[in-house]
Amino acid sequence: MEDRLWHKAYAPQVPPSIDYENITMPEALERTVKNFPDNISHIMMGKKITFSQLNDLVNRFASALADLGIKKGDKVAIMLPNMPQAVIATYAVFRLGAVVVMHNPLYTERELEHQLNDSDSVMAICLDLLVPRIQKLQEITNVQTIIACHIRDYLPFPLKQLFPFVKKEMHRKTNPKEEVHDFLDLVNAYPPKPPSPDITFDDLSTLLYTGGTTGLSKGVMLSHKNISINVQQLKAWIYDAEEGKDSLIGIFPFFHSAGFTAIMNQSIFRALTVPLIPRPEPKVILEAVRKYKPDWFPCVPTIYVGILSHPDFSKTDFSCVKGCVSGAAPLALETIKEWESKVGATIVEVYGLSETSPLSHANPWGGTTKVGSVGVPVSDTDCKIVDIDTGTKEMGIGESGEILLAGPQVTKGYYEKPEETAEVFKDGWFYTGDIGYMDDEGYLFIVDRKKDMIIASGYNIYPRDIDEVLFEHPKIMEACAVGISDPYRGETVKAFITPKPGETLTEEEVISYCKEKLAAYKVPKLVEFMDDLPKSTVGKVLRRQLREMDEEKTKGKESSE
Repeated sequence: MEDRLWHKAYAPQVPPSIDYENITMPEALERTVKNFPDNISHIMMGKKITFSQLNDLVNRFASALADLGIKKGDKVAIMLPNMPQAVIATYAVFRLGAVVVMHNPLYTERELEHQLNDSDSVMAICLDLLVPRIQKLQEITNVQTIIACHIRDYLPFPLKQLFPFVKKEMHRKTNPKEEVHDFLDLVNAYPPKPPSPDITFDDLSTLLYTGGTTGLSKGVMLSHKNISINVQQLKAWIYDAEEGKDSLIGIFPFFHSAGFTAIMNQSIFRALTVPLIPRPEPKVILEAVRKYKPDWFPCVPTIYVGILSHPDFSKTDFSCVKGCVSGAAPLALETIKEWESKVGATIVEVYGLSETSPLSHANPWGGTTKVGSVGVPVSDTDCKIVDIDTGTKEMGIGESGEILLAGPQVTKGYYEKPEETAEVFKDGWFYTGDIGYMDDEGYLFIVDRKKDMIIASGYNIYPRDIDEVLFEHPKIMEACAVGISDPYRGETVKAFITPKPGETLTEEEVISYCKEKLAAYKVPKLVEFMDDLPKSTVGKVLRRQLREMDEEKTKGKESSE
């Protein structure tokens, strides 16, 4: 790669360009097993699984999936929190040359229906509690087979006894197309000898759903090359994580692009131990830090805020932590200062999107970290800022515009959506929809989003999903959801509503209604009623203007207090 302004900011150990290994992630697992068979790969609430045991489970489950009809190219939906089955299932699907489709297990039926149909998924591997929901969806999707996973399967005694068996008969109430299979039954019934299809570096490996820049969520196509290269870029950046020795706390959910690459795949590539956090709550995380003493601590801003304010924070020794990483949402300056003064470990802010596997930028590990910046492009990654109106004029230092990216970790596009792909991929550049500027050393600063996506607690929320639910309410004439600043969540959802003439609504009614239709983190926390919503000359509700109006109102209140 040609010299770029930001290369001077790299730590001496980090190369501007990398000689990448042509190795898929299932091959990386085999290599790790060969080199570190008895090292601990994952810890689930005290239960330890070695890399050798993990590989055996992956092969057994892959054999079972093959017998159930899964073959190269098939789409398999995974809806699990951070638990061993999520890793085992992902690598078993990889091993068969099939495609992993990651879903947030908190999604409602409505949200899952869209993604299951859009991805052409034929199988769903999910938490036992979600089985009835997936069974209902079988009649309106292509899902033929369901595999139920239980939290208790990989818990140590006596914790295992606290989680009762879920009776299989409960799964059959809605007449599924086929019997629901039990994860552990399958693993125990099959030998560790799955088929070995020819898998190339360019084959599709994963679909991660994102809102992109417009419309409903779209499946980002990631090849084996995309995810392997992004792990290798991360390895080069965080160069002093000790292979086969260090540990990495598993807070980022694996269904999120950051958790998928930076936790699940990186730990297998580098033989790092991961204490799993199925439900990321401050108390649980602090207990894990005290018990397992992780070397690396990556998480979202809300976790840092929650931990700092938790009463157990003062009882927890963070001296084990070599480095902290924050991603998925902006981190407040006050939080960074408080964390670093109390913990002593630098927080490295990073940036990326599902379309970039996700890492594209990071503050230089071992170099200069600039507070407020998401850092510089990682190895072999190019970035430029163009004007928002035409997308063709390159902006100067310090001038804001749309962020464009290019690199080997960038997706080739959205699954079965050529028009949407063509909108954001032009002349070898990915148009991110994010607005930012670069300083004179190549550090990127995010100032806004061209897209209206809301990021609350690290979750991507697409306002249109909320709007559509609100429009279905019989008393609502117009509605528009926006993201407003929130000191804890980064952003939170506020709904602006115009009731139908003669109708009256309360904030409580609207929120209760949304709770029935949306995942909890998408439900508006605030509701404001208006006689009329601001619109463009063509009648489009001006979402950004509503956000700006709310910000001005908030500033006015603060200045008068």
